[in-house]
Amino acid sequence: MFTKLWTVQMSDWERGLVIAVLTVPLTILYDYLSAGIWEFDWKKILGAALAVGIAYIVKNLTTGVNGKTLSNK
Repeated sequence: MFTKLWTVQMSDWERGLVIAVLTVPLTILYDYLSAGIWEFDWKKILGAALAVGIAYIVKNLTTGVNGKTLSNK
């Protein structure tokens, strides 16, 4: 399930994309509940999705084969 430390495989990119895509509806819902109106800041929403996707990839880069951070043991 986990890739070796400091590597990213295609499955990691696919999971990162899924996480980023799932973030968008949650961000829209949060904006709606906070403001109470259907006005969205699309740059903010897409920026948040991109940040989440990149954070997921960075997490995978620093996680070893057994799910331990900064270790392959």
